[in-house]
Amino acid sequence: MRILGLHGHGTSAFIFRSQTTALRSKLDKSFTFDFIDAPFDSAPAPGINALFHSNHYTWWPKPTVNCIKMAHRWLLDYFDEHGAYDAVICFSQGCSLIGSFLLYHAREAPDEPLPFKAVVFICGGLPLPVLEDLALPVSQKAYDINAASVKLLTQKAGALTDYAANVDKIRPGMGLWNDTGGLLHDPAVMPDESDVFGLDFTAMPKDVRIRIPTVHVYGAKDPRWPAGVQLAHFCDDRKMYDHGGGHDIPRSTEVSVKIAELLRELSQEIL
Repeated sequence: MRILGLHGHGTSAFIFRSQTTALRSKLDKSFTFDFIDAPFDSAPAPGINALFHSNHYTWWPKPTVNCIKMAHRWLLDYFDEHGAYDAVICFSQGCSLIGSFLLYHAREAPDEPLPFKAVVFICGGLPLPVLEDLALPVSQKAYDINAASVKLLTQKAGALTDYAANVDKIRPGMGLWNDTGGLLHDPAVMPDESDVFGLDFTAMPKDVRIRIPTVHVYGAKDPRWPAGVQLAHFCDDRKMYDHGGGHDIPRSTEVSVKIAELLRELSQEIL
């Protein structure tokens, strides 16, 4: 199974490869991974320098529809040069790239073959301007929740930098995501389809759907959990897994084994 890895904003292929080392170690050699850097230089994601020393990249310099479509064209050029993949595994902004690419494909080119057969989304969401560009209903509530969750994520992830500079603040058992104050969701309760954090999926047109098999890995303590659930609701053939953490890829054996198991299930479905 040939898999393309797409990193999050302000990180890199090197970082995403490192973040997935544990789960990849649970797979046999029939699973191969290519990790690529996004096309634009970027400031590091909040807190990332406390963990990794690397160059940093982003899929688009501004979250506008034109910039996102430009990233789609860049991605298509990559597939033209390197060939199709069996699946894509993506994290955070990488999910926004692939999710938006698939929605535009569904609306604008549904009869053209896709350059991949399945997707694993990890802690991802969709850019709301893309949904509006596709003439989908997006409420002010959805924008408010999106802005609040991004702000909270930036605050929590940025705390890593503070801990790195002040190690005396670190206590045994302390976790970056353990403080769940301010979260906008209850991970034990999935929202009703009529109000998925401001998106009414009972009013969505039926042609803008993601129909290939997808896996959605998200964290109960992730401030961006609402965005991940919104993305999952656009997918017809989905499996969902809560890794219990925050906006990251936990390297515990339990989580690594489960994500690897989901990848094996995908391979059986598409190959």
